[in-house]
This record gives sequence, structure tokens and C-alpha cells, in this order.
Amino acid sequence: MPDRSPNTTSRLAARLQRRREALRQRPRLYAAIVGIVVAFLAALAWPFTIAHLQSIAVLDLVANKPVPLLLRRVVAEPITTRDLTLPLPSGAVRARLYTPVHHPDAPAIVVLHGVHHLGMDEPRLVAFASAMASCGIRVLTPELPDIKDYHVGANSIATIGDSAAWLAQQSGNHPVGIMGLSFSGGLSLLAAASPEWRPSIKFVVTIGSQDEMSRVADFYLTGYDQLPDGSVETIKPHEYGALVLEYENLKDFVPAPADLEPIRAVLRAHLYEDHAGEIAATARLTPAQLSLATQLMDTTSPATRKLLAAAETRHIQEMAGVSPHGHLATLTTPVYLLHGAGDNIIPSAETQWMEAELPSETLKAALISPVLSHLDMDGANPTFADQLRLVHFFALVLHAAESR
Repeated sequence: MPDRSPNTTSRLAARLQRRREALRQRPRLYAAIVGIVVAFLAALAWPFTIAHLQSIAVLDLVANKPVPLLLRRVVAEPITTRDLTLPLPSGAVRARLYTPVHHPDAPAIVVLHGVHHLGMDEPRLVAFASAMASCGIRVLTPELPDIKDYHVGANSIATIGDSAAWLAQQSGNHPVGIMGLSFSGGLSLLAAASPEWRPSIKFVVTIGSQDEMSRVADFYLTGYDQLPDGSVETIKPHEYGALVLEYENLKDFVPAPADLEPIRAVLRAHLYEDHAGEIAATARLTPAQLSLATQLMDTTSPATRKLLAAAETRHIQEMAGVSPHGHLATLTTPVYLLHGAGDNIIPSAETQWMEAELPSETLKAALISPVLSHLDMDGANPTFADQLRLVHFFALVLHAAESR
């Protein structure tokens, strides 16, 4: 017969009571575990959440739109700006440093202007650098003298690399990010591919940049935008690209030395969008100079196209020297690629070529966005999903910039 003594009964009762208590405690334990996991995941996700909110605010500021009230706090840090001269090995250059007041030692990024005569004072660049700094990131905008004067040359690669090295040294030898706009983006990739500057560069962002200059020059002549898969997209090129090629190699287009400077003045004023200056420079031309200048301004004329084709052939090696193509397969620096879908200055196929060559572990994000044209957010009929993809892309960049 079973033992039903009082002691045995008490032990069984105590055991049952402990089991009931354990069962009552189990939901609390599960809740505590779930709470810890949720808190851990939230801690991991919070920097990405903040980066996405900052991305929305930064894009609004750059587009000159009001920032929603709920997002103003994420881009509210006061900043200071300081103009300085960088004593670089490649030569002294002007620069501007944007510093968040409460984070003077914050992670840093170099942002490089495109082909524009205002250089580091170009309003879109100033707005973007200010917005980035207000997120708590130090931003350096060095001036690229050649690119400011509409010359895309290899000298600018050294200026970019040296600027990154200077900023990294000022940051306690922590590598810094680089963001290159337009042709500066391709040159930034070349700087990152160089063993000399690679240790100073944390990541590279290109926006509307070239992969192979000779292919871009072909686009100016033909309007054909060849993609890596062999297909061809047809886009009407903007006159700006061809005029930049004429301006930087004007001796190829103007045979008489005496005609160079008068015609250069007309092209310069036109590229600078200085209408009054263009009228004044044109009025000083001789009839023969006026005829040649008029021909060169018409980038679609057969005579001008013939000259452009000859100039491309003559400078093919120089173009190769400012082309990332062929230098990306061994690149180890993280890369983020962005291009406007309707870009008619540097076609979006260039970013697709870079995407195809970059190692998968190096390419962190690539986006062809209908929100953008070249460097402006004025694309044709972007959807809400297109806007979200652009926000996510910039959030990834901001998170990379804010990380040590």
C-alpha cells in the first residue's frame, strides 16, 4: 500500500505548491525575457531610426522645404563655420569646416563640390553641409581649383585624397567619409583606390558621377546611354557637358591663339550663367570670332560634333586618368552610389557600370532615383516609394558618417 503518512503528504503538498508557483512565475519570466530582447533590439535599431528621421529632415533642408515640426529636433544642433586654408602636399586650398557646437570632435566627412564656378560657396553645397553638421557631423568642404574652373583633371584626385588625410589627422587619425558630387565622385573613388589615401577614407559616396569619361563624352555626341547589360537608353544630352569639354580643351577648338581668350570669355560667362557678362564678351568679338563662338555654342551642329569627336580621341589617355573604370574590382573601401534616373549631364548608366564592377562586400548601397535629375531633387513624377528609397539611402549614409 502507498505510504500516506503525514510527512509524506506534506512533502507532496509542498512539491505541488512549488510547481504551481513556478507555473505562475513562468509568464513573468517570459515577459522579462521578451522585454530584454525588445529593449536590446530597440537599442540596436534606434541609431537607424534617428538616421532615417535625420535623412528626411536633411533632404527637406536641401530642397528648401520646411522641415516637419516633429523632425526639427533631429537637425537642431547649432553649428559654427570656419574658413581656412589647408596646407596640403598637393598644394594649399581654400576650405570651410562646419562643426556642430555640442560635438566638436564628432565623426567627420569631406563633401566635394562638382563642376561649378562657385566652388565651396555653391548654395546647394552650403545647404547640404550645414544640414549634415546640424545632425552632429563635422563637414569639410575643400575647394577643388581645377574643377571650379571646369577642368576635370587628375590633379584633383590628390587634392581629394590629401583633404581626407588632413581631416583624418585632425580627427585623431580616425578615417573619414568622402562624398563627391558629379565628377568629383568618380575622382573620390580613385583617391580611395590609392594606397596613399586609402587608410584615411572610411567610405565613399558618389552622387551623379562618372565611371568612364570617354563613354560620357560619347554620350554628349550621340545621346546614347549604354548599360552594362548591352541595352541602350536614349537621352537628349544637356549642352552643359559638351560645353565643359570644349572649355577645358579650347585649344582643340580654336586654332588661332589670338582668338582663345575672347572666345573663352564667352564660354565662361555662358557656363557661369552670367547673361550680362556673356552679352558683353560677345560684343567684343570680331566677326570671325563671333562665327566660331556661335558654332561652338551649338553643340549639336555637325561641325562641332566633329571637333568634339577629334578632341575625345586626342585626350583619351587623360580621360582614362579620371575614370574609376578598371580600378574598382579591388577596392576595399565601402561605397554608396546614387544617381538621378533622368540625369542628362552624366547618365545614370555610369553608376550601373560602377555597381557592376564593385565587389559585393564593398558596395553597400546603390540607387537610381527618379527623385533626382543631376544634383537637384526635381525629377519627373517620383512616387512615394521613390521618396522612401531615397530617404533610406541617405539614412544609410548618415549612419555610416556618424559611426566611428
